[in-house]
Amino acid sequence: MSTTEALLPASGSGGAGGGERLSIDDALALHAGEFGRWQLWHFLLVTAAWTLEAMHTMVMIFADREPAMWCPAGDGRCRDRCAGAAAGWEWEQGSGSSTVAEWGLVCGERYKVGLVQALFFAGCMIGAGVFGHLSDSFMGRKGTLHMVCFLNAIFGLLTALSPNYWVYMALRLLTGFSAGSVCLCAFVLATEPIGPSYRGVTGMSTCYFFSGGIAVLAGIAAMCQSSWRLLYVVTSMPSLVFALAVMPFVSESPRWYLVRRRTDDAMRILRNIASTNGRSIPDGVTLKLDDEDDLNKKVEESSSTILDVFRSRATRGRLVLSVIISFLCSAVYFGLSLNVVNLKLNLYISVVANCLAEMPGFLLTTVLLQRFGRKPLAIGSMILSGIFCTSASLIAGVGALRVVRMACGMVGIFGMAATYSLLVVYTAELFPTAVRTAAMGCTAQASQMGAILAPLVVVLGEQVPFAVFGVFGIIGGLLVICLPETMNKPLYDTMFGLEKGERAPISEGGVIPGNSEI
Repeated sequence: MSTTEALLPASGSGGAGGGERLSIDDALALHAGEFGRWQLWHFLLVTAAWTLEAMHTMVMIFADREPAMWCPAGDGRCRDRCAGAAAGWEWEQGSGSSTVAEWGLVCGERYKVGLVQALFFAGCMIGAGVFGHLSDSFMGRKGTLHMVCFLNAIFGLLTALSPNYWVYMALRLLTGFSAGSVCLCAFVLATEPIGPSYRGVTGMSTCYFFSGGIAVLAGIAAMCQSSWRLLYVVTSMPSLVFALAVMPFVSESPRWYLVRRRTDDAMRILRNIASTNGRSIPDGVTLKLDDEDDLNKKVEESSSTILDVFRSRATRGRLVLSVIISFLCSAVYFGLSLNVVNLKLNLYISVVANCLAEMPGFLLTTVLLQRFGRKPLAIGSMILSGIFCTSASLIAGVGALRVVRMACGMVGIFGMAATYSLLVVYTAELFPTAVRTAAMGCTAQASQMGAILAPLVVVLGEQVPFAVFGVFGIIGGLLVICLPETMNKPLYDTMFGLEKGERAPISEGGVIPGNSEI
């Protein structure tokens, strides 16, 4: 059967004599298996990219740190610390221990550290849009993820060879450009072959890989304290290994194949899934899009872009709200994460403590996701974070009250980490396959803008940042109220399919007739 024949509606009522025509969700649920050995192995391989992304992003915490200085001549005998070696000061771990020590980025030059961090996230913002579009178009999910992981490795290794600050800054910008879309491409590729009953829970699990990557990075950094260049080499090599040794064994998304009119390839993947899961797909089964009743619309949708999201009344408001909410969530999440260093603990312990504060939020959201839905959890977790951050801003940082304020901040991290992981699943379900990665690219760009803002807020003092993050959290929670619930709703393939489904009456079970549940 040709690709065109597989997509065309069969003649006659219900396609009599043409076999069973199913959407991918229905084919997974009825025949291939929603989450079996194939999906588990595929999920673990692809989501490992989140661990690599965490190391490329957070390596700046350790590479750009300001090490301790000491005066060899004795206390009080060295002059201005800003003069560095000229005043007799030396770095305890040597001048090669960090970029700050090697290039003297202290005092009046300290702004350059923040500039590098801002440019990295600016690169992420640009790259998320570019590679998000490529993932939805001709390159596909697998091809795009393969490319960005390889670029991450190359740019990371070149960063270790930076002869001066300006080259270092340029390479961090390029690293951000390639790193910005790793998580969203990996998430889409990992979850699209999973059936509707398990998609939400597995999608939430991706955040554990990111937090785990940060914890692994802290351990690596603790062993590379004397050389920031060695740290970049060690944290970049895993991406190269992943691109060369893991990605060739990863399959492309069957949903992307279907939307790109490559139905034979989509069916090949589904039969492989069924075989590995110990099941089979009957020979008469073929795949259909959720809008195949209107062939003209279907042909147009195969090349949908982000502009189509704005043209559609069904998705325009969703995208605007998702962008604003993602910006607010990211600003609070990264801002509170940076505040962990104020615990006055060892830097490496502080980063691990940050990871431990996030994971209960991920777990709680995963457990409650299918019971309460996406929308109530997002509202509750954002407002919870906002309330405790606001409370922290009203508590003086003296004596025992400092511990109370720290506890409020940790609850804030807990709540916003839950929201951050939930939004990954929620956003993916708000948009159809044809524009899903592009839409998530827009929200990822907004998240990077929030990440750029976060350190600028943190430097405002001890109490002001908590007040700002509290307001952000409460506003974000209120905005989520305007979004639709996606639990027990279909994962649409095309823009027209979504618009048609949103207009259709809802059956008693809460599912649009003819479609499968999420």
